[in-house]
Amino acid sequence: MEYSKSVKNRLQRVNGQLQGILRMIEEERDCVEVVTQLSAIKSALDRTVGLVVSENLERCVRESVQSGESTDEHVQQAVKLLMKSR
Repeated sequence: MEYSKSVKNRLQRVNGQLQGILRMIEEERDCVEVVTQLSAIKSALDRTVGLVVSENLERCVRESVQSGESTDEHVQQAVKLLMKSR
């Protein structure tokens, strides 16, 4: 699967945030600050999972409709992926 520039940009931002957290830990910053940043990364990753699943679902449904196949399996797989990511 080809991933969008948006997905790649989101992951690069998360990587930058993670590097920042590692610096915070090395600087022995307060745990509240560290946990706040970790929570932000978790939210960003959750949104990225949603984007990846939705882009994949859109592509799979489009291909299924064009070939006259059912889309049910693709929708079920997308729901399972979203549930698994929680």
